[in-house]
Formats: sequence, structure tokens, C-alpha cells
Amino acid sequence: MKTKSKELDVDFIGGQGSLTKDEERKISEYLKSQKLQKSKKQFNAKKTSHSRNLLHK
Repeated sequence: MKTKSKELDVDFIGGQGSLTKDEERKISEYLKSQKLQKSKKQFNAKKTSHSRNLLHK
């Protein structure tokens, strides 16, 4: 069964002003760390998968 979503009537999302240099830097660092974590998970999954294949041969 699908749930019905409510439509929001908004003019903008976020603050009215632009980001400060410090805010931009923090967001950039966060995105880089998330990308690094994701790539490490993918690498570990491939490594584990490869190890399992070697054990079964």
C-alpha cells in the first residue's frame, strides 16, 4: 500500500544569505569524507569477495 505524501508550499530552502567561506569549507570536507568512506567500503567489499573466491577454488 502506498503512503500519500504531503505537498509542501515553500518559496526557498535554506537561509536567505549566501554561505560563508567557513561553511563552504566544512561542507566540502564533509562531502570528501563521505566519498572516501564510500570508496573504502566498496574496496573492502571487492577484497572480501575476491578472498572468498580464492578459498573456494
